[in-house]
Amino acid sequence: SAATYGNGEFGYDDNSEIIEKLVPLNPYGVSKNEFDKWAFKQEEQPPNWYGLKFFNVYGPNEYHKGRMASVIMHAYYQIESKGSMTLFRSHNPIYADGGQLRDFVYVKDLISVIQFLMESKPESGLYNLGTGTARAFLDLAKSTFSALAKKEEIEFIDTPTDIRDKYQYFTEANMRKLRNAGYSKQFYTLETGIEDYVNNYLSQNKYY
Repeated sequence: SAATYGNGEFGYDDNSEIIEKLVPLNPYGVSKNEFDKWAFKQEEQPPNWYGLKFFNVYGPNEYHKGRMASVIMHAYYQIESKGSMTLFRSHNPIYADGGQLRDFVYVKDLISVIQFLMESKPESGLYNLGTGTARAFLDLAKSTFSALAKKEEIEFIDTPTDIRDKYQYFTEANMRKLRNAGYSKQFYTLETGIEDYVNNYLSQNKYY
């Protein structure tokens, strides 16, 4: 998980040498990083194994995730029900409201990468799984309105206090390792991913 990188003090490189230094911001990230540490300490390991650090994943079949579902899914239902949507206000002076940056990756790309690893069997270890390009939440919101062909109506609300001090304002996967391993397929852009998700799944209430 990208949550293992915390505030990004040591970058966003899928380098096993830095996992002992990482300081995740929440128990979820800590648990993932502790497992990474454990895996590398094992004397007996499978012939091929891969620890994938998923960044901000979105796409079909995330209905069960509730509050933790992607902002895109929540935005879709907000826009459909009231014609507007909300984003978290920035509580960091470096970032404007809606200017928080995350590496959003479409779930179809995750499937493609996992299949590549299974079939090609590159060197075992940790691999980032994002797009390598950070995008603003405001871009996400505008793309969702565009996919629905509706006028933009965006409101900002305070980030809940229970997650405010653990909030990541920036994530961006370094994808060099996966590319060097031979994965050459282009990732969905935020715009093309949202268009596919909204028009071919959410608007049709479609499940896999």
